[in-house]
Amino acid sequence: MVKPRRLLEPLNLAALLTLGAVAFSMRYVDPARQATAWMLLGLFSLGFLSLSVWPPRLRRVEHLVIAALPVVALALIALDPKPGTAPVLLVIWVGVAFSDWSPRAATVALVVVDTIYYLILKHIAGFGAPLMAVLIFAGFQIFAALCMHYARSAEHARDTLARVNADLLATRALLADSARDAERVRVARELHDVAGHKLTAMRLNLRALADAPAFAGNPQLRIAEQLSGELLGDIRNVVQALRDSGGLDLATALRALAAPMPRPRLRLTMADDVRVDDPAIAEAVLRLVQEALTNAAKHADADTLDVALHRDGDVLHVTIEDDGRVRADWREGNGIAGMRERLAALHGRVRLARNPSGAMRIDAELPA
Repeated sequence: MVKPRRLLEPLNLAALLTLGAVAFSMRYVDPARQATAWMLLGLFSLGFLSLSVWPPRLRRVEHLVIAALPVVALALIALDPKPGTAPVLLVIWVGVAFSDWSPRAATVALVVVDTIYYLILKHIAGFGAPLMAVLIFAGFQIFAALCMHYARSAEHARDTLARVNADLLATRALLADSARDAERVRVARELHDVAGHKLTAMRLNLRALADAPAFAGNPQLRIAEQLSGELLGDIRNVVQALRDSGGLDLATALRALAAPMPRPRLRLTMADDVRVDDPAIAEAVLRLVQEALTNAAKHADADTLDVALHRDGDVLHVTIEDDGRVRADWREGNGIAGMRERLAALHGRVRLARNPSGAMRIDAELPA
């Protein structure tokens, strides 16, 4: 429910307002127990607010906090078990649990917590209709669970759509560049095969005329033959310039890939001698950076991803490093395995390691 840098989102504001209402009702608690009640409410509020600061690399701590919240809420209910506002804390907790845990785990936890709530009402409070009270609050809990489930589903769909859109933009940039290169090559071939051939034939005919006795010494023929030679040379230079393109615009494609993602920010450094003509090599670099962006956002809580490309002879080196921190027990997943397979098919290789600051570093080599 509460995520880093998102404390003031609408659902969290509703939870904070509910905590304020519960705090306002503390004046009705037995004065002898008010100090303990305020302490328990403070612990619950502190735990709830702390969920906004745990980065993804500390997910275990976040799960422990979520598991502790219902314990604190049930302790507050047991302290003053008559029906009041304290059970509303369980509604807030359900929203948090269904936001961060799987639906199955959150449902099991909800059943256990409501069972304990029922036992508190029946055996500690001696309430006449404990099941009715539990069912009333269970309705609110289910409503909160459904709201968080659909909110999380919408968030996942939005993130997936943003990644697909970024992928399409980057691929479109590469395809457009590849199409322009193909068109340049086609025009160069036509100029060389058609105009160059006919100019060569015309120049040979002009030379033959200049050697004929009837036109010997004719200055106009000499000028025409000279101009045809210069024109043929100009066409060859144009053909060479068309064929010598700067390669695929990999920088634009990489920036298009990272643009829709709020974080991490892509910081690209590309040496002047880096040139990629093969679309397969460009696609491999694109997918490599895409996987690094995803991992840096999901697992390392990184704000910046540094990508550097340089050439060493016939080898293209790609170095990727973020400013986050990966877990010590981090393992390679399907994305990394696919990355290795893609590069191996192109006779490249990739190495992954943690740098001294605990961030992920990726070093890849591809044929330039």
